[in-house]
Amino acid sequence: MSEKLAAEKRTEFGKGYARRTRAAHKIPAVIYGHGAEPIHVALPGHETMIAVRVPNALLTLDIEGEEHLAIVKDIQRNAVRQTIEHMDLLTVRRGEKVAVDVPVHVTGEVAAGFVANQEAVTVSVEAEATHLPTALEVSVEGREAGQHVHAADIALPSGVALLTDPETLVVNVSEAVEVAAEEEAGEAEAPAEAPEAEEAPAE
Repeated sequence: MSEKLAAEKRTEFGKGYARRTRAAHKIPAVIYGHGAEPIHVALPGHETMIAVRVPNALLTLDIEGEEHLAIVKDIQRNAVRQTIEHMDLLTVRRGEKVAVDVPVHVTGEVAAGFVANQEAVTVSVEAEATHLPTALEVSVEGREAGQHVHAADIALPSGVALLTDPETLVVNVSEAVEVAAEEEAGEAEAPAEAPEAEEAPAE
């Protein structure tokens, strides 16, 4: 399912125009793909920010009465406010397969005495443009040291192919020895209690 947005073609460029566009609560964007000339547009700010909260969101852009399917390739955000300042979009067709990076969510708890560290937060996959996964899950429930999760262990939806090296380490499971060692070191460095001072003899 795609999000529908009304896009306005723009012919002005530069930082001044971009500032005026953002001041009007719109987002400057460029649509690339399929060897066509880039299309410069302005997107509705609020609706666009909601639509792209989901990774690999499919957008249906209405540009002067013509519909264009596109996915987000890059988002430039304000470093402080995290508002969207510019977007690069890739035009796609129904049935076309594209390569995207998909977030990996780790679920479950490892066995007692072990820790799980996520080494890869995304993996690259190829999927049909209209059926792109927004996230993938891996479970570490009950895993012990050495029972790592690699890219090949991630269950993929039908029609989705893994592009990342299957041997890529996604979650590293190890013994929680470092935590224990730090606690022991902290106890060793703790100052010993000073002996109680002897009471002075009464005069």
